[in-house]
Amino acid sequence: MFDSIGWAEILVLGFAGLFILGPERLPSAAAWLGRNIRKMREFASGARDQLREEMGPEFEELRKPLQDLQQLRSFDPKRAVARHLFDDDNGYTNGGTKPNGYTPPRQTDPPALSAGEKPPIDPDAT
Repeated sequence: MFDSIGWAEILVLGFAGLFILGPERLPSAAAWLGRNIRKMREFASGARDQLREEMGPEFEELRKPLQDLQQLRSFDPKRAVARHLFDDDNGYTNGGTKPNGYTPPRQTDPPALSAGEKPPIDPDAT
């Protein structure tokens, strides 16, 4: 819960609470805040558990797209471009297959010409 709030912010909030509420009401306000946060966590975990019980194995299927979205939140475009430009596989996995299933055609060398043979001419290319 406090992933984005550092200790400096907590100290500032504590001093602000001390000045606003005073030393006699601050402990009771902190206890009230702690009880309510604990209740909200219990409500959230109870709702999650109830949803998991009612949905059964479908609950994990529902969580999978949400986990994919969380991975997109941590997407770093600089790292993706660098990986695409400087990795040897250029985004291909499984021996030349992209994640979407596309397999590029294999490039082969043109047949070698025998001595004195002229290369074929493509009239559309000239």
